[in-house]
Parts: sequence; C-alpha cells; structure tokens
Amino acid sequence: MADVMVAMSGGVDSSVAAALLVNEGHNVVGVTLKLWGGASDSGCCSVSDVDDARRVAQQLDIDHHVFNFGDDFDEFVVNPYVADHQAGRTPNPCVECNRHIKFDRLFRRADALGFHLVASGHHARIAEETLDGAMVRRVARGADDAKDQSYVLHMLGQTQLERLIFPVGGYVKDDVREVASALGLRTATKPDSQDVCFIHSVGGREVFLGDRIPLRPATLVDSEGLQVGQLESIEMVTLGQRRGLNLGGEDHRRYVIDIDHETATVTVGEREALLTAVQRVENMEWSHQPEAGRFGVQTSAHGRVQGAEVEVLDDGLTVVLSWDQPQQRVAPGQSVVLYRDDAVVGGGIAGVALRPTAPAAS
Repeated sequence: MADVMVAMSGGVDSSVAAALLVNEGHNVVGVTLKLWGGASDSGCCSVSDVDDARRVAQQLDIDHHVFNFGDDFDEFVVNPYVADHQAGRTPNPCVECNRHIKFDRLFRRADALGFHLVASGHHARIAEETLDGAMVRRVARGADDAKDQSYVLHMLGQTQLERLIFPVGGYVKDDVREVASALGLRTATKPDSQDVCFIHSVGGREVFLGDRIPLRPATLVDSEGLQVGQLESIEMVTLGQRRGLNLGGEDHRRYVIDIDHETATVTVGEREALLTAVQRVENMEWSHQPEAGRFGVQTSAHGRVQGAEVEVLDDGLTVVLSWDQPQQRVAPGQSVVLYRDDAVVGGGIAGVALRPTAPAAS
C-alpha cells in the first residue's frame, strides 16, 4: 500500500475518492486548497467547503491539511482571466487552475512532503498503452459521459500521469453518491460546484470585471456595417453569442460573428457566418508527443466531438484542423482538445479560425 495525498474540495467526488483509497488500505492524507479569498457562492473555494472536507476527513479518520495557494491563484488564474477579457479572448479559468495550481503547485507541495502519489475526485481515467517498448499514459474519459472532465485535464503529461489516481473515474455520479450515502459522508447530497468559483451569482462577470478593469461600450452593427444597437461592454461579448444583445423583437436569430476590440465594434449576423472549414490551435500540449492525422475534437467542456484532419506545424506547438464538416469558429482563448477514441492526445488554445474560402495555414 502507498502514501497518497488526496485533493479534497469539500464535494462528494473527492470525499468518495478519499474513502475508496482508505478502503483499499492506502495511507491517505487529505488536503484542501484555499484559492479564492473573495465572495463565493458557487459551492467551491468557500469556508464551508473547507469545513466539509475537514469533517469528511474526520469521518474517514485521516489527517487533513489546508494549503493556501491564494497568491498563485490570483497570479495564474484570476489575473489572466481579467486580462483575457480585456484583450478580447474568452478564457477557461478551470483549465488554467488545473494547469498551474492543482497539477503543478499541488504536486510541488506533495514532493516537498514526500508524497509520490496524488489523487483527486475528477471524473476521468488514465489509459495506458505501450509505444516503442515504453509505457505511455493518457487522460481518458470517465465512465459518466455527463460528468466527464477529461477536456479540462488535457494538459496532463507523462510526468503527472505516472503518479495520478482518479478513484471515481470508473463510477457514474449516482453511484458516487450511493457510496457516500452508504458510508454516511456529510457530502453525499451536496450539490455540484459551478465552473467559475470566483464569480458571484450577484452581479456575475460584469461586476467582477467592472471592479478590475474599465468596461468599454461597443457599437453593434450588422453584416452590412449598419448600426443596429449598442452594448454596455465589449469585454462581456464572445464569438457565437446570441443572448444579451438587446435585439428584441426580431423574427430570426442573429449571433455575434465578429468582435473588433480596437474599434469597439461587434458584428452580428446569421449562424452560417460563424462556420469555418479550418481552425488554428496554438500552445499545444501533448500527452506524449505531437501527432498528426485524424482525431475527434472537442471545443467545450461538454460539447460534441467532431471529426477533423490535424496538421502539426513545424514548431509542434501549433496545429491546423480541417473539419470533416464546417464547424462554428471557436472563440479565441478557448481550449480545443484532440481525442483518439476516449483518450486525450493533446490540446491547445483556439487561435484565429480561417473562413471556408481561406487556404489552410502551412
């Protein structure tokens, strides 16, 4: 049996992850990360979550510690989130939290305390294959399609995967709650947390960003360049957006098809104008090594997988996707993840999507 550090968020998944490892006979220590010091009502990063994790650890008779990574969270998650909105990108803070905090900063703390193995309550699995005589590990989809979190774990490479455990990855959520109930864990019926822990439901993104950066009004124009409205903040707009455009009374839907931050102009049009045959993806991170060929591609946490032919450019950090069928352009800043069957091959950040008539990048 091994010494295992378990990240306990105060939710049911990480509670059951710790319980399963205890039942297997491992020497388990629970840790909770204190990340956000502001107001939170999302079901994560709050004082009550720390207390829930601590009390579950008491029920399991394991040690529990709280690590304050608030400064790192501000530096690597919150501040880039604000900067991305200001620059016209659509960030994914959960991906950045996993990249910089949960699977970097926490791992360094585990090393300092002598823990080789780290576990979490993510709904994902680790797939293994042998390539050229060497063991290669990849993040794979969890058993519960509706709760699968492999998309937000796409950045994990061999160094992390050889020491990671996802105890609930083979369970559907209902079974996780049944285990928690059978063990009498206080988190058994606790609601799932929301995606962005630092955005409060009162005021939402607009108040959060408005307290940190000046929000600029934008002119709303149609595809012919004619003004059709005004928006309070260009920083609140994302590519493909339909709601919140104040275009009430129209008998057809219009979407944001272009955002020009330099001139503070937002163009709306038909959905067809969002479609592209070719999508550029930058800052690629590979589970093993760069790979070209045919892959399933996911462009949002619970989006449908679409087929594409993938070309890897010379730097290995940029790929160009040629979609089987034209797809909606991905908002710059969002994650794009490549799958072979259920396993993640790599993922990166959406760059500029090329229009159907444009030649593919080379």
